[in-house]
Amino acid sequence: MSAAAIRPRTGDATVRKIKFRILPLLVVLYIIAFIDRANVGFVAKEMNADLGITTAQFGLAAGLFSIGYFLFEVPSNILMRKVGARKWIARILVSWGIVAVICGFVQDFTQLAIIRTLLGVAEAGFFPCVILYLSYWFPERERARVVALFMIALPLATVIAAPLSGLILDNVHWAGLESWRWVFILQGAPAIILAAVTLFVLVDSPAKAKWLTTEEKTWLETTLQAERDAKVQRHGHVSFWRSLAGGRVLALSLIYYSKSVAIYVLAFFTPQIIAAASTQLSNTAVGYINAVPYGVAAIFMVYWARHSDKKRERRWHVGIPLIAAGLGLALMPFAVNNLLLSIVLLTVITVAVYATYGPFWSLPSLFLTGQSAAVGLAAINSLANLGGFIGPFAFGALKDSTGNNNWGLAMVSVTCLIAAAMVVGLKFVKQAEATARIAEEEADAQAQLVTTGDNK
Repeated sequence: MSAAAIRPRTGDATVRKIKFRILPLLVVLYIIAFIDRANVGFVAKEMNADLGITTAQFGLAAGLFSIGYFLFEVPSNILMRKVGARKWIARILVSWGIVAVICGFVQDFTQLAIIRTLLGVAEAGFFPCVILYLSYWFPERERARVVALFMIALPLATVIAAPLSGLILDNVHWAGLESWRWVFILQGAPAIILAAVTLFVLVDSPAKAKWLTTEEKTWLETTLQAERDAKVQRHGHVSFWRSLAGGRVLALSLIYYSKSVAIYVLAFFTPQIIAAASTQLSNTAVGYINAVPYGVAAIFMVYWARHSDKKRERRWHVGIPLIAAGLGLALMPFAVNNLLLSIVLLTVITVAVYATYGPFWSLPSLFLTGQSAAVGLAAINSLANLGGFIGPFAFGALKDSTGNNNWGLAMVSVTCLIAAAMVVGLKFVKQAEATARIAEEEADAQAQLVTTGDNK
């Protein structure tokens, strides 16, 4: 029986079942991951003072996470295909949890820089492993929504971590250790604990899922295989080297790089920007205020991804938010010492940047399959996440040299606007999107015919 014939009765129910079975755990894991890589921003004021770290040194140490991530991400994704998602993701959790806890015991800038690099090495591959893993379970037409549901973890991580870190900083001084050290220790431990949960809950592939019926497996496997065959027919087989560093991969990496610059500058420096806007705020108050933009972003990014899937359009759903983020960043210098205006602009910028996630990660799947998908997804994320190093380091250096945030904000603004122009104008993106839309419309028409025939 064809996938189109099964879809009206089984497809939607199968997708819902898979979402409820695997997405909640993956979201929790990504929340922990982002907290452990970004909590250095919440402790920056106290940590920098205790360790004698300058703003430029802090930006360098914070960004070194991305260097370790960059070096080991592609090998990690390749190994996941050989080892299996369940065991490999659990291994990543244990590794980064241990390193995250150790971060609470650093004594100087050099140790902090080394631990941040090792944290990137330990976590390398988690995100692209999950994106690849989701492609084993969900058809293309569901991909933007599913990715957005997974990546809602990012704004939720800050909603949780910002006030939690503030509370720890203001109230936890156990065993004679500074409170900022307890932020790292307490927030790093859950990753180690959740490794055991991952081994129990995750399944490597639909074929091994005992909770799917034979009919559900048939529909899913038939649908995904038809999509893989269609990609090969449209784009041919993508070689290892083209999936690693081909023109399309490099172009998408540059677009995603702009997002990484903005995300990590926001993560590492927003608490300092909010604190500078008002000298009357406690660490706890800064944490709660910092959570506001991310709470709004969590809601909007799911809506935006659903809208992208509904319209079957990706380019402008990435481009428009990047334009909004670029304009918001350009206006930030006018909000200096104005807490309300700072919060409004930071909310616009944060919402816009996070809105790009779901639609963007639907773009590589338009032409990457199999081993090329494993390599290509990791390469895009790996190369782009260099923005997590360059952005914070450049922002910190510009602030040290100029005495304010204006030039750093301008740098991030220009980066976002260039990426918006690229994603809207790239010819191969237009063509792949148009071809995929036609294929989906044909599949819908076939399914409608089958449904009509069944009703008769």
